[in-house]
Amino acid sequence: MMCLINSPFARSHLAAVGAAARPQVTPAASRRRLPGRLTLLLALASVTLLGLEPAPAAPQAKARPVLPDVQVLRDLEYVQGGHARNRLDLYLPEKAPRPLPVILWVHGGGWTRGDKTNGPAFRFATKGYAVASMNYRFSQHATFPAQIHDCKAAVRWLRANARKYGLDADHIGAWGGSAGGHLVALLGTTAGVKDLEGSGGNAEQSSRVQAVVDWYGPTDFLTVGAKDARSNLLGGNPQENKEKARKASPMTYVSSNAAPFLIMHGDQDRTVPIAQSETFAAALKKAGADATYVVLKGGKHGGALFTSPESMKQIEDFFARHLKKP
Repeated sequence: MMCLINSPFARSHLAAVGAAARPQVTPAASRRRLPGRLTLLLALASVTLLGLEPAPAAPQAKARPVLPDVQVLRDLEYVQGGHARNRLDLYLPEKAPRPLPVILWVHGGGWTRGDKTNGPAFRFATKGYAVASMNYRFSQHATFPAQIHDCKAAVRWLRANARKYGLDADHIGAWGGSAGGHLVALLGTTAGVKDLEGSGGNAEQSSRVQAVVDWYGPTDFLTVGAKDARSNLLGGNPQENKEKARKASPMTYVSSNAAPFLIMHGDQDRTVPIAQSETFAAALKKAGADATYVVLKGGKHGGALFTSPESMKQIEDFFARHLKKP
């Protein structure tokens, strides 16, 4: 570096850069600020003379692709005067015949994070479905059952506003992953369970759903293990709050009255053990419910295998079978 800086070209170049970049100062000020200037000059010399490039800027978040012929209504309040997170976005295909079957997407994030703006369900708005994507209260806002109260309130709101938005109130499906998978599994097994309805309005409407796609959601809080997110959801360790753990577990409500289920889980999931889905699917089948269980070989807790063409085709066929009229 010293030989480069002492070269005639470097001295001339750095002098020009320094003169252009700084105001004129008194000799005393110049002596006081020499170390800072020297640092600047050395940095400029490295970039200019050694061919180094500055660190690249942080990548910009990708904007969601615009869905053709789909109207998007954002931040619709599904609980009047409720929490700030009691909002959903509604994606309505403009050219599909009414009334539209509905898919409700419930995001994951350990019941502590996540947002309705992300998820794989939006593309179904180009396939003749209305897609509702909801936010719900996190465990830092309120512990269970606040989250399922919100999900049921959203389903009731969709039914109450079906005529306004051209929705088919008799054909509403639910789809979610991880924490969202847990919540949609509860939606599919707890129709008519009054303790889980909450007070989110439209009480005259049913919160029953007609189909559920459950991606790797915990289904039994007494056996899944006590990670912080689960303890935060329940307000304490599941083993020390067994009654609440049972109340939050879809396994508790398995019956022949459950909605049809498509359950998908990766066999390399280290966050939610695959046994959670395996046991849940077996219990549904034993009870006489309609349950399809798909193991994704090599699949982890989410990832590309879940949105592969093969997986999406299975989901599309499942919803078409249970939500679209013949």
